[in-house]
Amino acid sequence: MVQFRRSSYKRVSKWDIFYYVYGMLHQSGYREKFADNLKRELPRLPFAEDFRDFSVAGKELTHLHLDCEQMKPFPLKWIESKDVPLSYRVEDKMRLSKDKKSLTVNPSLTLSGIPPEAFQYRLGNRSALEWVIDQYQVTEDHRTALTEPSR
Repeated sequence: MVQFRRSSYKRVSKWDIFYYVYGMLHQSGYREKFADNLKRELPRLPFAEDFRDFSVAGKELTHLHLDCEQMKPFPLKWIESKDVPLSYRVEDKMRLSKDKKSLTVNPSLTLSGIPPEAFQYRLGNRSALEWVIDQYQVTEDHRTALTEPSR
């Protein structure tokens, strides 16, 4: 157990604590160890001896999560069909190729060159990218016969 001294808190800002909590809550070992508790109650965070490391990691992770729109997109190859007018809309359902290196958005557009790292971030038992592909599909409202993307 880590002993606290009042003098050690003078060097810790409120932002250091926020980033520490953010980093700790996203640490896979913590989430696995306390998975059952996190389903039922508010999280309890241990004071790690490497507080600064968790705080720095939490700050970097916060930057990635909040400033993702300002990052450069990954350079995917856009393959456009010559027979069909180009459209960016999902017309039915996006489909991932068997080798998971390309994504067919619609008959006129395929995105190729998806890196394997894109499948490492997981939501439950599948990757976040696979989850989005599965969830984002066009549905038809039977009452009005209008089609719209379901989310």
